[in-house]
Amino acid sequence: MSFFHKYNSIARVAGLLLLTFCTGFFEPASGQKRKAKARAAQNSMDMLVQNLQKHVGILAADSLEGRRTGTAGEQKAIAYLKSQYEALGIPPASTKGGYFLPFEVNEGKSWGSSTLMINQQKLKIGSDFFPMVWSANGAIDKQTALALNEGGNPWWHDVKEDIDANAQNPHFLLEEHLKLVAKKAAAKGATALLLYNSGTVADSLAFNKNDRVQPVSIPVIYVKNKAYLSEASVAHELLYVVAQVTVETKQRTGYNVAAYIDNGAEKTVVLGAHFDHLGYGEDENSRHTGAPAIHNGADDNASGTAALLELARILKTQPVAGINILLVHFSGEELGLFGSKHFADHSPVPTSTMLAMINMDMVGRLNDSTRVLTVGGVGTAPAWPTLMNTAAHPEFVFKIDSSGTGPSDHTSFYRKNIPVLFFFTGLHTDYHKPSDDAQLLNYKGQAQIVNYIEQIVRGIPAQQSNLVFTKTREQSMGTGRFKVSMGIMPDYTYAGTGVRADGIIEGRAAQKAGLQTGDIIVQLGEFLVNSVETYMQALNRFEKGQATTVTIKRGSDLKELPLTF
Repeated sequence: MSFFHKYNSIARVAGLLLLTFCTGFFEPASGQKRKAKARAAQNSMDMLVQNLQKHVGILAADSLEGRRTGTAGEQKAIAYLKSQYEALGIPPASTKGGYFLPFEVNEGKSWGSSTLMINQQKLKIGSDFFPMVWSANGAIDKQTALALNEGGNPWWHDVKEDIDANAQNPHFLLEEHLKLVAKKAAAKGATALLLYNSGTVADSLAFNKNDRVQPVSIPVIYVKNKAYLSEASVAHELLYVVAQVTVETKQRTGYNVAAYIDNGAEKTVVLGAHFDHLGYGEDENSRHTGAPAIHNGADDNASGTAALLELARILKTQPVAGINILLVHFSGEELGLFGSKHFADHSPVPTSTMLAMINMDMVGRLNDSTRVLTVGGVGTAPAWPTLMNTAAHPEFVFKIDSSGTGPSDHTSFYRKNIPVLFFFTGLHTDYHKPSDDAQLLNYKGQAQIVNYIEQIVRGIPAQQSNLVFTKTREQSMGTGRFKVSMGIMPDYTYAGTGVRADGIIEGRAAQKAGLQTGDIIVQLGEFLVNSVETYMQALNRFEKGQATTVTIKRGSDLKELPLTF
């Protein structure tokens, strides 16, 4: 190549480089700002995704053993939450108890240290015998006769006779009948009642820990068929019985965690999510059918917990003028909204100052194909449709539910006449199973939900006058498997005898009969109602269109009301 051509080539290259440099250098300021803004937004999104992944990874780790309410796993979770709020510089909501707000969970009854020995043969509790849950506590040390019931001695009672005598009676409830048997035996001088079944027709007797009926006056023990038939028991006419019955109520303490961003405003917005899960499935609310296993609950609800922590970070560093922010992590949700109900009743921030409550439960599985985001509670205030501005968010396909109630913690605030929103990405096959693990979450989708909720929160001050509580329809939950429904929302936290109505569904049988929120159902037709379980059993005895009566306790008064299903 000649020098001339080489010079021309070098000149052309230099010119191109100079042109490129000058084009970048003289790019309009507006373009540079757009690029800088886009880079900042991407960096913010990347940080949000990384933080969400970190939070969920820690909360859904095996070391927390499923975050069951009242366990060491729950303690590890609340310690982590506290550390995050301390690092963010967000103080506790309570000036008395710090970040941790305790509440009691009634676990029902247990058979404690009950024992039974027949003719020096020690029987195993659970597999060989159990005290009835309505048994009195007491000791037995006496020689008895199967064929002879005398005053001053324990009595034996064969439930086969009751089953045979009522084989054609569709309304017969064996356990209710046996309570009457025990009361009559006690009146005739029996010191205890030993039940057994000598027949081939199985009975349904079990230790129902949730039965809240008052105990009878004597110990009552059920000896299972195989133990009754054993040589040590039935081979002798005279049986020497040594027993100790100790039926006791079990309670455990759970903890809500609450922090508060005080912006000096008159009104407060509550952001909430439950952090508890199922542990190893001990509370019988798991869908897992195998051996006990840790339920990590990554989506349910480490996802909502992580989202709440990130909203706290964003709203602390970039405050919203005109509203305070109350951040609450609830426990006991999986048991029946124990934590949120207690918090709503004992909030360190008066509920009268709460503008709204936004709840995040299972927000980690946004489907990249369908993009469906369910938002509940939209009908609880006129402001919500404007604040949601769904048309400006094509990243989601919205599924809107107007109802302010549902199977999560916002229900407890709706009951206090507070507008609510509920965010949820849907059920999946890992729901309430050990397979709900951190690696299955869509963290980018979760981050988009966090950003969306942040925008709603920032818009609230301008819409404050339209955040007026509006009553909505009640969701009917937990009755789909029954032939009939009364149309009440049971209060699962109620520890007394009967079922307390936490809400009445409009247009259903309960409302037509005149029931009110707070009424306690103690009898349905001829069937006594001691707990939610016995209430459900009673419902199964009725057909659609059938008329009966419902006995309720309203204050100190008992009322019997006509009811038609």
